[in-house]
Amino acid sequence: MNFLKYRYISFIISGLLVGLAIFSLARFGLVLSLDFTGGSLLEVKLGQEASSGDLWTAFEENKVAVSQIQETQEGSFLIRFENDKSQEEILAVLTENFGPVEKLRFETVSPTMGGELFTKALTALVVAVALILLYLSWRFKSYQFGVFAILAMLHDALILTGVFSLLGKARGVGVDALFITALLTTLSSSVHDTVVTFDYIRKQTGRFFSADNLEEIANKALNQTIVRNINNSLTIIFMLTAALLLGGETIRWFVVALLVGTILGTYSSTFLAVPLLVTFEEWRRRRGKRPERTK
Repeated sequence: MNFLKYRYISFIISGLLVGLAIFSLARFGLVLSLDFTGGSLLEVKLGQEASSGDLWTAFEENKVAVSQIQETQEGSFLIRFENDKSQEEILAVLTENFGPVEKLRFETVSPTMGGELFTKALTALVVAVALILLYLSWRFKSYQFGVFAILAMLHDALILTGVFSLLGKARGVGVDALFITALLTTLSSSVHDTVVTFDYIRKQTGRFFSADNLEEIANKALNQTIVRNINNSLTIIFMLTAALLLGGETIRWFVVALLVGTILGTYSSTFLAVPLLVTFEEWRRRRGKRPERTK
């Protein structure tokens, strides 16, 4: 199959997804969890049925400040607030308005620790990208391989972050340390599939950019590796789907992040990284052959 024939369709799809992600991040931002902002998290189960709106109303009437209320699929409520001294007030309001309250979990993170973790997370992302770029440039003896593998990887990371921006707006899903773990895992899996395809090209040509039939070799590489890449990803997707359906609330959004990242990594390695590389090299060659203007 001639995948490169449809490369501009994949460019348009990726452009739309990246544009939507950037818009969501600029418009809504990310809901940072206690891991980064500091504060307290209380999970409770009420004695009678209620919605998150009912809880907001009860807290507002009693002038108890909370920053977020999220209902889980198990029927419990996750209540986030900044002052850990408000715990007793929150439990008192819930008991008064909704009957007996069962406290399932209580966690507290200091603002200092949250800020330090956020800085370390950003540092980890920057270091990971830099090291991958250096390794690929050295491994393939050409900076183009490293640059376009990194572009595909950042494409996946940006879209994944945009997805969680939308989830934060629609469902109040927060970005925590597990999300950073999923993001780094996505970067790794994305670049892994890309390297497999790039390495096949290198083995076929000795040196990629010395080949005249550039598009033909790249398309052959995609046909030879796409089944392997998809099969590997499917095993991960099946496992993550089972974890999503059977796992608990604490890992649900971590699994969602891994699932979205795996799908994006498989897509970008086939339909973005190699097509971008081929398109750039064809443009560079045409530019090099451009006739000089006469005076």
